[in-house]
Amino acid sequence: MATNNKTKKNAAIARGFTLNALALAVSTGLIAASALAADDENSTESELRLERIEVTARRTVENLQRVPVAVTSLGETELQQRGVDNITAVQQYSPNTTLQISRGTNSTLTAYIRGIGQQDPLWGFEPGVGIYIDDVYLARPQGAALDVYDVERVEVLRGPQGTLYGRNTIGGAVKYVTRELTGDNEFSIRGTVGSYNQRDLRVSGQTALSDSFFVSGALATFNRDGFGTFINTGDDNYNKDVLSGRISALWHLSDTFRVHLNADKTVDDSNAKGGYRLTQSLLSPETPLTDSVYDSYTSMPVDNKVETSGQSITLSWDLSADWTVKSITAKRKGKTDTNIDFDSTPLPSLDIPAFYEDKQTSQELQFLFSGDRLQFTSGIYYYTGEACGAFGTVIVAGAGVTIENGGCVDTDSIAVYAQGSYQLDEQWSLTLGGRYTKDDKEADVYRFMYLGNKSPRESGGTILQVQSDFSDKASFSHFSPRVGVEYQHSRDLMYYASYTNGFKSGGFDMRANQSINPEAANPYQPETVDTFELGIKSEWLNQRLRLNAAAFYSKYDDMQVTVQRAVPNDVASQVLNAASADIKGGEIEAILAASHQLDLSLILGYLNANFKQVDFFDPVSQTVIDVSNAWSFANTPKTTATLAGRYTVPTELGDFVLTASAAYRSATQIFELPSMLDYGGYTLLNAGVNWYSNDGHWDVALQGKNLGNKQARIAGYNFDLLAGEQTITGYYIDPRTVSLTVGYRF
Repeated sequence: MATNNKTKKNAAIARGFTLNALALAVSTGLIAASALAADDENSTESELRLERIEVTARRTVENLQRVPVAVTSLGETELQQRGVDNITAVQQYSPNTTLQISRGTNSTLTAYIRGIGQQDPLWGFEPGVGIYIDDVYLARPQGAALDVYDVERVEVLRGPQGTLYGRNTIGGAVKYVTRELTGDNEFSIRGTVGSYNQRDLRVSGQTALSDSFFVSGALATFNRDGFGTFINTGDDNYNKDVLSGRISALWHLSDTFRVHLNADKTVDDSNAKGGYRLTQSLLSPETPLTDSVYDSYTSMPVDNKVETSGQSITLSWDLSADWTVKSITAKRKGKTDTNIDFDSTPLPSLDIPAFYEDKQTSQELQFLFSGDRLQFTSGIYYYTGEACGAFGTVIVAGAGVTIENGGCVDTDSIAVYAQGSYQLDEQWSLTLGGRYTKDDKEADVYRFMYLGNKSPRESGGTILQVQSDFSDKASFSHFSPRVGVEYQHSRDLMYYASYTNGFKSGGFDMRANQSINPEAANPYQPETVDTFELGIKSEWLNQRLRLNAAAFYSKYDDMQVTVQRAVPNDVASQVLNAASADIKGGEIEAILAASHQLDLSLILGYLNANFKQVDFFDPVSQTVIDVSNAWSFANTPKTTATLAGRYTVPTELGDFVLTASAAYRSATQIFELPSMLDYGGYTLLNAGVNWYSNDGHWDVALQGKNLGNKQARIAGYNFDLLAGEQTITGYYIDPRTVSLTVGYRF
């Protein structure tokens, strides 16, 4: 009864919050509309206005304030002034967003938006948040924690984007938009030194080889010593060693036809990341470390290499003043070789050497129409990809036994989509869209127990037991609609309401252990979400104050949850389709140009997510039970909030720009089941001083991050029964760092 009362209370709080937030936004917007009508636009105050922000959330360039989608956009200047050097830091400036480094890695991304994402980065599993470099989808999370360089802006689209962006954007999408080629002669070099021997260098430039052919290039290297040490080997832990580059070319074959070429490659040689052990090992005598959560033990080499690369060609043809046809052809591939010591002890137990390999090819043909009343986007999208991998597990030190999981999954996907907005009159418009997707998947999965220690890259070996060995095929299809209505109350005030459906494709559990769970070889089904959203886009005080807000309700069905349970001397894995879950929440993004020198911004998100039913196969009792009362959403804090300020001081020496922010995240559960890994709320304090020379060539930035030196656990491994051990290891946010950057450009 107490649980039911608590659930009802939480639901009431969520309803009250979302309704009150929307009511506040609407009433404020109406007041603003009246104030705008009374403003004297020729007054001195009217000269102070917020900058117009353009986004491509609907696949065309539009004013942020006219787009009926909850979207955050951070431009190059703001990213630099805030010290955002990795895409994960964007979570501080987008409500209800989680972008974090995954466990045991330096560059694998864990992404959640409004409670929807994918925690497990294993090959074959689909992400719940789509990551894009320009218009090219990144199918795998390895290497997706992108370092920021040569970037024009980063956009975060919250809520299902299934109509225009397709499957696996069920939570939303993050777009990394690279710098536009203009043909101007530009060169930029930025060097950074900082805490833990940080040494970064970014070089970029572009030029015109002719009146119609432009080229650009960028190279960046990111280096840092470890925040901690592997105590028994002396190797750095949490270090960074990344080299990344990009080249582009734009050819104007005519006034109406353009060819855009892109190629990029990133190599991450950072050490495999060791976890901080929270429990005493029964097999190894070392007590849990107390000096630093960034220290660890290991019984493995710390060698780790992640390589990602891609190429794309975009053809754009303006058929008329209204019609444009665009073709986007892209290839990407990735390769990971790593060593993960799950139990963080010097003994060879729970050692996981692993490799992942993936490749993908996509082709998209878009038809874009822009008329007086109708804005229309349609297209055909084809994707084919292969994801393979294997990992070996030494379960108990000295037992001389390795369990190896491996296999491949091939995916062929085709989709057709269309979405249009029609202007009914000067104020009302209607949006309709839909996307049909069909996925065909074929999987080969094996799980063998070998005698002795065996690397997954090695062939041969003596098989003691076949725990899984199967091949299977499955097809999944889905239609995702979108319906929306927009009301432009005035120049600076728009209301919108929308219904959007999204889905994430089904598949096969690449860890399937049929010897424990005979049903493990069966494919899991797609998950779907229906989201209803009410929002407001508004500016008032003569465009000095911008307020965007949204309230939403999502009905989440057949939710995919990856569960790994330790059973005596083994691990049972399964992917569940939870029967149902409800997500309610609200978001506010506000920025005020308080004066010509001072900007203030507030980002606020609230989310209440509850499982309704979860059918869980218990490998110990061999029964299916409903565990919805015991589960909570992973990587989903109820509250996210950021208060930030920027103050500009003009001087004879140049402009000084001072920035400061406080970013709060409430308590977060790492997995669906409560565990020792779960961590309370925390606030990150950041500040910076930026100087710009009067001639526009030089800039200097002093940045301090996590100035309060907060510790927060954001990932981990939880094997509390395996081989009689209680193996729980955690991974943490970066400690306090200070850096100095000097840049020159012309």
